[in-house]
Amino acid sequence: MTTSSENRYEIPCLASHCLDPLHQLEQRLLAAQTAIENWLREQWRKTPAPFYSSVDLRNAGFKLAPVDTNLFPAGFNNLSEDFIPLAVQAAQETLERLAPGCLRILLIPENHTRNNFYFENLFTLQDILSKAGFEVKIGSLLEEIEANKKITLESGGSITLEPIQRQGDHIKVNDFLPCFILLNNDLANGIPKILQGIKQSILPNVNLGWHSRLKSNHFHHYEQVTKEFSALLNLDPWLITPYFSYCTGVDFMQREGEDCMLEKSQQILQATQKKYDHYHIKEKPYVVIKADAGTYGMGVLSIHEVEEIRQLNRKKRSDMMVSKGSRPINKVIIQEGVYTFETWNAAVAEPVVYMLGQYVVGGFYRVHTGRGVSDNLNTPGMQFEPLPFVQACNIPDYSGKQKGKCANRFYVYGVIARLALLAAAREQSEVLKQAE
Repeated sequence: MTTSSENRYEIPCLASHCLDPLHQLEQRLLAAQTAIENWLREQWRKTPAPFYSSVDLRNAGFKLAPVDTNLFPAGFNNLSEDFIPLAVQAAQETLERLAPGCLRILLIPENHTRNNFYFENLFTLQDILSKAGFEVKIGSLLEEIEANKKITLESGGSITLEPIQRQGDHIKVNDFLPCFILLNNDLANGIPKILQGIKQSILPNVNLGWHSRLKSNHFHHYEQVTKEFSALLNLDPWLITPYFSYCTGVDFMQREGEDCMLEKSQQILQATQKKYDHYHIKEKPYVVIKADAGTYGMGVLSIHEVEEIRQLNRKKRSDMMVSKGSRPINKVIIQEGVYTFETWNAAVAEPVVYMLGQYVVGGFYRVHTGRGVSDNLNTPGMQFEPLPFVQACNIPDYSGKQKGKCANRFYVYGVIARLALLAAAREQSEVLKQAE
């Protein structure tokens, strides 16, 4: 979904009853900008950020929190073209830190064969890395790719998928021997044999793929990050942190793990209601039950009353049986639902923030005309609008010239997204220590 030049910097509407609490949170963060940036800088020295990431945020006005963090982000094609130079600069700095001296990158994508939107993402990512000064090839894991396959894109560009070959403890494509492997494949079905035991650097680490990574572990780290951050600002962590729990041994069709989901959901609903009462919030609490591993918005339920779990129909139970790649769902995270009260042309919207290394490089609004304020928007029918940054997301505007102080809202988005990124950095550090 593209934007015309005249509405390029249009800011999504936020429900009027949410503006005051949002501005209160904004002001707390803006007033502490120097302390926040110093604290984050110190955190990156202790725990370096992953190569790239994207964070799904939900803005209820009274609460702003991440609901998912992806370490293998697709969607770079949805970023504003104005901020590609910022992404190029961030890529240069990040790769100099993570792969010093490297000049050749092999980009390994998802095993899509006809997803043109994803191919546009690969084109943009390859373009960013090429402009950063790296030679980049795209190597496919698909066995059916036996020779170079050129794909022409609707945007007018093209990409070439090349078959990966194993040569001893290295991989290459044709005569191109990379010094660094960049995964844009989340390895939901495990680590391919061709990638096991190779000597080249691989980022993100293969053990951060969804075959072993858990959202509940990520939010455990995020909870700790926001406790530390909130102590710095004398802030209630709940304002930026969703309550969560998890259940294992789940089978929706056989109703296994149902008692656990009922109990944990009830606990979160009650805890959320106490916070709503404390802050005089009139909305009804809800929880989201979703696969503890995986992306693409699969395996997600919004529950307002615990009895809804018992009353799920066969179709909904079937939808909760498998995630991406037909991987069985037997672990779920139960997360406090965060409303989204932002709208774009009367459709509900949620911001997604993209980062390269520790730097915010842009983002977009995920917009869905067929969904409500408590629904998962990452479903078929969603559209994208680039986040209309008027200036860099990490620089707030104090002049008051920007309509609706939009730059300040985006600065706040950047802060919360970087807290989620710090949680992911701690996940990464944990994985690397286990691998030693």
